[in-house]
Formats: sequence, C-alpha cells, structure tokens
Amino acid sequence: MSSGEAMTDADAPPRPAPPALAPAAPDPPPPEETSLLPGRVVVTGISGRLGRLVAQRLHREPGVRVMGIDRRAFYGKPKDVEHLRVDLRSKRAREAFRGGDVRALVHMGVLHDPRVSQAEHYTWNVQGTQRLLEYCEKYDVRKVVVLSSANVYGPSPTNPQFLTEDAPLMAGQRFPEMRDLVAVDMLACSHFWKNQQAETVVLRPVHILGSVTNGASDYLRFRVAPTLLGFDPMVQLIHELDVVEAVALALRPGVRGIFNLTGPGEVPLSVILRELGRPTIPIPHFLAEPLLSRLWRWRLTSFPVPEIDYARYVCMVDGTRAHEQLGFRPRYNLRETIRAVLREQMPPPRDRKADR
Repeated sequence: MSSGEAMTDADAPPRPAPPALAPAAPDPPPPEETSLLPGRVVVTGISGRLGRLVAQRLHREPGVRVMGIDRRAFYGKPKDVEHLRVDLRSKRAREAFRGGDVRALVHMGVLHDPRVSQAEHYTWNVQGTQRLLEYCEKYDVRKVVVLSSANVYGPSPTNPQFLTEDAPLMAGQRFPEMRDLVAVDMLACSHFWKNQQAETVVLRPVHILGSVTNGASDYLRFRVAPTLLGFDPMVQLIHELDVVEAVALALRPGVRGIFNLTGPGEVPLSVILRELGRPTIPIPHFLAEPLLSRLWRWRLTSFPVPEIDYARYVCMVDGTRAHEQLGFRPRYNLRETIRAVLREQMPPPRDRKADR
C-alpha cells in the first residue's frame, strides 16, 4: 500500500473528498471474446486460489487444454484439466513439456511467504523460473505469461505519483524478501528480449482482493485494523476475477509486452475500512516498527516490518498501456472490489506456496 508523508492538521492542504463508491451491481458484464490460441496451456501454481480461478476460466475456451503443475492437491478440479502433482523445481516438471504440444505457459507458481527462508525462496522462485523458461525455449513454447506484481517497484518518497512499466524495480533494496520476486520479473523481461520468436507477457497487478491469500486481503480481513497515526495511504486495488480476465487477454495471439494492471481507481485506506465496517487502532509510527518487529519474532503476524513503508510512501502505477494495448478494462467497480474480501474462501491449500 502507498501514501505520501504525513502532515499536521495545520500544514495539510484541504483534502479532496473521498471518491464515492458506486452501488454494487448484481452481476458484472460478460467478458469480451479473447480468441485464445488453441492447444495445451501449462499453468504453474494451479492449486492456489487464483490458479484455480484461472484454470476454471481457461478450460471453457474452445480448443484449450489446461495442464497444471503444483505439488498440492487441486480442490474442485474440472474433469478435463490435467494436474501434474510435482515440485516445479524437480526434473519431473519437464514431463508437462515433453510432448511438444504446449502452446503457452502461465507462470503463477511463485512462493511469497515472508517467513520462509531466503534460500527456499531463491530455489523455488528464481531457479524454478529459470528451468521453466529453459523448457519453453527447448520445446518451442511460443507464449509465456508471467504474473508478477506492482509491488516490485517498491515504495519510495521519490516515486512519482504513478509509475509506468519503464520505472526501475527497486523493491529489493528495502525488502530483502522481495529480491527473488524482482529477479523472477527480470528473468521474464530477459526472456521477452532474448526470445523474439516467443510472445512473452509480464503482468504487474496492484493489490489483488478476493478469496486469495495475500497481504492486502489478509489485512482487510482483520476484525480490527491497525493503522499508522497521521497517515491515510492512497491504495490501488483490483478484483481477482479481473486479474483472471487479464491473463486470458494476455494469451491471445499477437499480445506481448509488460503491463501494469490497475483496478477501478485509487481510494484512501480509511474509505476501504469504513466500507468493510472495520474499526481501527491508530498506532504512532515510532511505536509501530518495534511492535511489529516483536510480533514478527513471536510469529504472531505475517507482515514484515519493511511493509510499513507502503503506508508512508507513494507506490501507485499507471495502467494506460494495459488499457490501450492489452485491451484490459476492470469489470468490477470499487465497492465490488473492496467487498470481494468478504467472499467465502475456497478450501485452503496445505501451504502458502504459489498462493496469491
């Protein structure tokens, strides 16, 4: 999450009124036709909540056959979806590509649990991604879609109001646990430039809300939400089903590039919490870091101390390129997106690996 520096009441300019939240529509409009390239699509992290939604979306496309790579069980797996239950770092993961009929890879199998060791993060994320991209080169996979995150840019007091896709990926400087996720994004970008015969797409969505398990959704599920005293960060959100549609758009023939994915707009954190009916506990910044550090050591929170920066500095992105070149339009309004965290969650995987 992002914000600017705090001001005292005397120094602060008049604040614009928070954006009005449109009433939730009973049903979103149907998605546009995507005309996906027929053939086998390999999806890593398919057993995660977002992975299951992507599988359910893609397997309905005419001529598309979905195969997932994930060592966890796939709850609610459609009958026509194949599931290779292996560690993506293992040599057995190559079996998904050996037939030579894979038309596309959707890589969502990223480990982002900040309490897992950095060594485990590195082997899973960096080495695992390297192997997948090597398989794509060897077996002539012509479409690669990598789901990254807008968080790779990192919060900073020097950030412009909105970051474009050309901005440097600085999250690893302040967040050691983000370095391997930045490396995954950079590996995908390298594949984009080195393999011009392939169509590589890197998607960088803002905070995803829904039945998924991630920092933003978990925070908004707190019965009482801690906030930083004097800060009210502007936040960009996107509905999980809008991300699923973006993946489908990225799989269309001819689409390649790096795209920030933004939702229906920016909104202050206070408006989000008020919409969800969450009471807050304002905590002074000088107390927040030592308190969070202690809770982290006691394993009473999944939020690392550096994430406090997202409540202090700007880290919002410009989604113009996805709008103009990818044809992406968020179908869910702000109220629907915010309230998506109240959706009944799918049965949880056995661990948090590859679970967005």
